[in-house]
Amino acid sequence: MIDAERTTVAYGDVVLFVSKDRKTFLRLLTPGGRLQTHYGFIDFDSVIGLPFGSRLKTHLDQDIWMLAPNIDDLIRYMRRETQIIFPKDLGYILLKLGIHPGVQVIEAGTGSGGLTTALAIMVGPTGRVYSYERRARMQHLARQNLERLGLLDRVTLIERDIAEGFDQQGVQAVFLDVHDPWMYLAQAHAALRGGGFLGCIVPTLNQVVELNQALHSRLWFLVEVEELLLRQYKTLPRRVRPDEQMVGHTGFLVFARAITGADDGEGPEEIDLWDDSRAADE
Repeated sequence: MIDAERTTVAYGDVVLFVSKDRKTFLRLLTPGGRLQTHYGFIDFDSVIGLPFGSRLKTHLDQDIWMLAPNIDDLIRYMRRETQIIFPKDLGYILLKLGIHPGVQVIEAGTGSGGLTTALAIMVGPTGRVYSYERRARMQHLARQNLERLGLLDRVTLIERDIAEGFDQQGVQAVFLDVHDPWMYLAQAHAALRGGGFLGCIVPTLNQVVELNQALHSRLWFLVEVEELLLRQYKTLPRRVRPDEQMVGHTGFLVFARAITGADDGEGPEEIDLWDDSRAADE
């Protein structure tokens, strides 16, 4: 990762290069390395010490801009074998789970490490991410991605079926990106501190219904189901308008808070805000 207090480029930085037609190239700066583009090449040795935001020239005298990447850039360009959580959902997940420097958080499964990367950045050097994955190949890929970004020292990778439970207790948040999260609510609750945050992502309404039903017990409260849509706009000064395509459905986000008490029936009563008969009675 780039030192936030440093404004110039150094070896070991992951840098975003952008050509004049807005094609982007994410590269790790290594001695003797080179950026190859359709507009020509740039030697990495020639950019060391230059400030971020610099306009560079390729060997064909074409403009390339050099920028510091954001979390979105890092995740979109990482090597992956599975679908990652989209940026439109990632930022919201981090806010809803209360992720900040120093926090301890569990995720399952690791996948290619997209959410793992975002969590590791947000918890900072004093926090910890515990990431569970039962597929050894996926954890190996995630490890490579985290090492490339200099974030592996903030993450503990654990290869295990989460049906066996989590090693940690009293963590701030648990996020489940698995096919049937309702099967692992007891394990998640045992790992969370009182009032801790649970988050899940599922692609279908069938899964939402199953999960929602399971969460209405005495162990969970403030259940929420949400879906985020993202619409981009074309930014040409004379033709600012919506893009013809948009990121529609990616997944349903489900959140809840862990509470104490025996799981012996329905949880705290939650008012049905859409119950018209209730309003009529009042």
